[in-house]
Amino acid sequence: MRPLRIGLNLVYLVRRAGGVGTYARELIPELIQAEPGSRIVAFVSRELDAEDHSAPWAAEIEWVRLPVTVTHGPAWNGFSVLRAQWATQPRGALRRGLDVIHGMANIAPLVAPGVATVVTLLDLIWLRDPGTMTSREILAMKCSAIPSARTADRVIAISKAAQDDIVGTLGLRRDRISVTPLGVRVEGRAVPSPESELRAQLDLDNQRVVLCVSQKRTHKNMAGLIRAMVGLDALLVLPGSPTRHELELRRLAEELGISGQVRFPGWLGEPQLERLYRIASCFVLPSFQEGFGLPVLEAMGRGVPVCCSNTSSLPEVVGNAGLMFNPADVEDIRFAIGRLLADRSLAAELGQRGRQRSRLFTWRRTAEATLEVYRRAIDERRLISLDRRRR
Repeated sequence: MRPLRIGLNLVYLVRRAGGVGTYARELIPELIQAEPGSRIVAFVSRELDAEDHSAPWAAEIEWVRLPVTVTHGPAWNGFSVLRAQWATQPRGALRRGLDVIHGMANIAPLVAPGVATVVTLLDLIWLRDPGTMTSREILAMKCSAIPSARTADRVIAISKAAQDDIVGTLGLRRDRISVTPLGVRVEGRAVPSPESELRAQLDLDNQRVVLCVSQKRTHKNMAGLIRAMVGLDALLVLPGSPTRHELELRRLAEELGISGQVRFPGWLGEPQLERLYRIASCFVLPSFQEGFGLPVLEAMGRGVPVCCSNTSSLPEVVGNAGLMFNPADVEDIRFAIGRLLADRSLAAELGQRGRQRSRLFTWRRTAEATLEVYRRAIDERRLISLDRRRR
């Protein structure tokens, strides 16, 4: 088997791309390491961050910057971005003799002559919860992500729960969908900022910290988490870029009389975030639904005791390495957090279990599984082409 020629749709890759940004930034160097000699072409927007372009692995990639922006632009900007992914990318892939093009965040070309297509459909939460996106964004996803999944040679789901959802909701055949769980990087993290500096910056004093690193959207159930903090002797820290939903969360904390117990520090750099993980007494993810649950795995990999929802993909990730609760039951959430705050021997045991379990989820395994999907997509495209010629 010769090394592959791979195209990656990374138009979405901007500075604050969240979990989908982590997916790309961790997977690409592992693809390079897993199969030396592979050629990778990354199709990006004008907003590609300078740090990504100067990453240690960046020199091994051919960067193709498309004349579009994704976070801003004129009213018709969405059509321009979609055209870049559905029309410009396939032409560029064919010109460069690529074997496969992979849409890593829900969108892949609908028609790509001579090139196999793979799309990662991260989740379908936006179909059920209007609070995940604006109505305009949801319409755009319906018009782009669903057709991409229906026409791709192979679809990647990042958990078995996500695979089940795709099959049940979209009616795709299960044998067209490959499950490739995400990973966590244990080594090479940023050096944590000084603890005293961060505590002063976030006004934490010497109090215990309950940490939740997640997007502030309704399906993440941070409202339930804030309600669960009533009566607990700890501060809740919710880092991340502000959203419209954050205003509702701030009002809720005020109504409950615990606004002084909740911190919304906004986007934090890696050194600050690393220190937060180290001082956190526990990590909580109360989501109603998750495509995978990468924040939980990130906490487990750092040895932070975890409690999370018992729904969708989270039990797949956590296993027996954390406490589970019903995300619709505030008392259940409060009880789980209270246990970890009060029983430090249990917290230490779960922290150790989390470290051990996180070793099952490596980006190298994700890369190897992804390369298998690429080859399967290429083979299936060839078989279809041969069958058409015979007819």
